[in-house]
Amino acid sequence: MSEPEDTSAKEIGRRARRIKAARDDPGPSPLRGIGTFGMIGWSVAVPTVGGAFLGHWLDRVAPQAFSWTIALILGGIVIGSLIAWGWIGREGGGK
Repeated sequence: MSEPEDTSAKEIGRRARRIKAARDDPGPSPLRGIGTFGMIGWSVAVPTVGGAFLGHWLDRVAPQAFSWTIALILGGIVIGSLIAWGWIGREGGGK
């Protein structure tokens, strides 16, 4: 009579381990991909727009032979790309 109880306890333990494994490693998800795409976009957009505003202000306050706006937009793109690259490396590139 203890044999069916032992089998059910093993079954419950096996199911619990499967559920825990699925919770710990959810796998690929379309929504996660959309979130990653959005995060990468913001990582590049914010420094680029910030560079544009700062460059526009510097063009009025401290004019130079070159355009501060263009220089800082390019700098924002470079910095944003480095941030996005690092974020991707932490989130998904290391698997």
